Amino acid sequence: MRMGRALIAVVVASVLAAGALAPAASAHPASTQAAAPSTYGHSIPPLTDSRGRTLTLRGWNVEDKANRGEAALSAITERHFRDLRAGGFNFARLLVFWDDLEPRRGQYSERYLRKIERILGWAHRHRIHVLIDAHQDVFGPAFGHRGIPEWATRADGLPFTPNPDDWFSEYFQPAVQRAFTHLYEDPDLRRAQAAMWQVLAERFRGHPAVIGYDLINEPMGELREGEDLPTAARRIEAQHLTPMYNRLARAIRAKDRSTWLFVEPTPIVGEGVPTGLGRIHDSRTVYAPHFYNTAMEAGADYDPSAGWIEAYEAAVTAYPARYRMPVVVGEWGPLNNSLPNMGRFYREAVASLNRYSSGWAGYVWCYGGGYCAVDERGRFRTNKEQTATPYAPAVAGTVRSDTYDAATRSYRLAYRAAAARPGTTELSLPPSSRGWRVSVTGRAARVLGKAPHGGRLTVVAWPGAEVVVTVREAGPHGRTDRP
Repeated sequence: MRMGRALIAVVVASVLAAGALAPAASAHPASTQAAAPSTYGHSIPPLTDSRGRTLTLRGWNVEDKANRGEAALSAITERHFRDLRAGGFNFARLLVFWDDLEPRRGQYSERYLRKIERILGWAHRHRIHVLIDAHQDVFGPAFGHRGIPEWATRADGLPFTPNPDDWFSEYFQPAVQRAFTHLYEDPDLRRAQAAMWQVLAERFRGHPAVIGYDLINEPMGELREGEDLPTAARRIEAQHLTPMYNRLARAIRAKDRSTWLFVEPTPIVGEGVPTGLGRIHDSRTVYAPHFYNTAMEAGADYDPSAGWIEAYEAAVTAYPARYRMPVVVGEWGPLNNSLPNMGRFYREAVASLNRYSSGWAGYVWCYGGGYCAVDERGRFRTNKEQTATPYAPAVAGTVRSDTYDAATRSYRLAYRAAAARPGTTELSLPPSSRGWRVSVTGRAARVLGKAPHGGRLTVVAWPGAEVVVTVREAGPHGRTDRP
């Protein structure tokens, strides 16, 4: 998502008027350590796998917005997943488009399904978890973008004026807003959306790479006269998104009973606006907000004194704590990542995300400029290397604390090993020319394998043991730096 400069004043003014975002009176550097899940009193549960292990997802969005039809998804190659794995990541949010899957009503593209299947095969080969995201930007091709097919777009003749210099502002065009209302309210469009998801769920249920389905990207809706943006967002989430997610959950569960379902609020949550979403009646649902700031999306530098990260974290944690849902942030990352304060932004953002979420996907894993994570040669672009840190993709037990100190490049994991179902804990270390030093304490605890310059390790321990794993990057002369 990118909000242009023309929309900044409208969004920020309406958010501030509603009291949703309170700038900090003074700036204090945020800790570079990721606090334990106990920060939220264990009220936000972790994501888990089929063996009951606590999962952490770290990765990036993978997309091909340029190609469609027979060329759809052709820009995504095995290299994406091989390089993600080599960088220490284990997660990809894969963008798929309803207009490619069902270009004509009731006619689903087998070619497109096979292309998705091939991509999932690459992901599985490189041990990358994939979230299949039903993506839309400005509703879909009827308005010059991708997502919901033209045959499912109803605008009642309302006007639409393209604004290529500020495409996010097109969400506020009358025709686009009315199209969302029809998607939410028209019975035949509801059935079509549910049927589309059943096609995907039936095809990919049980696929070893698929961890979840993101039901719709950055949903929006129709503002009422005199309504400010935060009020409209909460109403849309309560009256339209909550019923839609429950309908889609029921439809998917008729085909797939176990894959996680990811639900998003409107993107207005990025300004620290609490969501109006209600209860989703499915026990395997993940809250999947996005983490974007309007000013930074328009090209501004990070302002540590504005209190944006603190406001976002406070707002975004209330809903999953109330409804006991894991959190995975589906998109984040500014466009101009080399501005003076962006190094601090990445440190503070990663620390914040790790405090409350089970994972995140940066935007976007591609090879070039703009939002791309890496350049044409696969090297991290400025400051984005801070997303590659040691972490534990899977913990066989109860996590006591999970902290990373960016200043000393040191990581510490403490957990109580599972007693009833002993299992293996996985560690992921990003590439390091200096090398990593790993130590472990606990009854019969040991590290299996070697990854001195990055890679995956396994930790095993006696059932019920209290285990502490410490990872430190070696100093410039091969010594271990002390935190």
